[in-house]
Amino acid sequence: MVVAPAIAHITKSVITTHPGIFLIKTKWVLIHMTEHYYSKQPQAKSSPKSWSFDLRGKTFQFKSDIGVFSKSEVDFGSRVLIEAFREPEVKGPILDVGCGYGPIGLSLASSFSDRQIFMIDVNKRAVELAKENAVINKISNTTIFQSDLYEQLNEKSFASIVTNPPIRAGKKVVHAIFEEAYDYLAEQGELWVVIQKKQGAPSAKDKMEEIFGNVEVVQKNKGYFILRAKKFD
Repeated sequence: MVVAPAIAHITKSVITTHPGIFLIKTKWVLIHMTEHYYSKQPQAKSSPKSWSFDLRGKTFQFKSDIGVFSKSEVDFGSRVLIEAFREPEVKGPILDVGCGYGPIGLSLASSFSDRQIFMIDVNKRAVELAKENAVINKISNTTIFQSDLYEQLNEKSFASIVTNPPIRAGKKVVHAIFEEAYDYLAEQGELWVVIQKKQGAPSAKDKMEEIFGNVEVVQKNKGYFILRAKKFD
């Protein structure tokens, strides 16, 4: 690699410290290629972080990491969904799609200990963290495994499906979560979604209406919409 003398020492240091950075020779521009948390197998070097957080009246201990959403705190959207969620009238398990390190699924598992909570994510590192966080918080009514959307699921009678969808994966992936949810819900089962207005809440609402024939805005909080749709055959 040919490097301009004035920045040679800086470039060497940066590339050594951050291997995701490379140099475009023609313009001497440094570009940071950030890894996507929707990756199946994050390559970024692990740097775990732990913290405590209160959800639904209980204090949880969480551990997250680079390459997982989110790394250092329970994100606001997930918090709004967790607090807004209401137990379904329908009997059966609950599914958390895109569980990450586990705040949504584990908080619901703690609140509804008589229900089995399934938690899935495409990201292997996230799944491992969710399993570890279940152990840390002494939560046993969970089934946690890696799955690209619903690919690895055999269960098709969920009372509720909850998701803080991976917006950066694109609208096609987000809408696929909504579309396939219908087939995995029990009769009168519910799909719960949190999504920001600026990230497509209006179009998400329209898509859920199209699929389910109904949708309710349960709550709005600082630009975040909590949407709920119910399955009727």
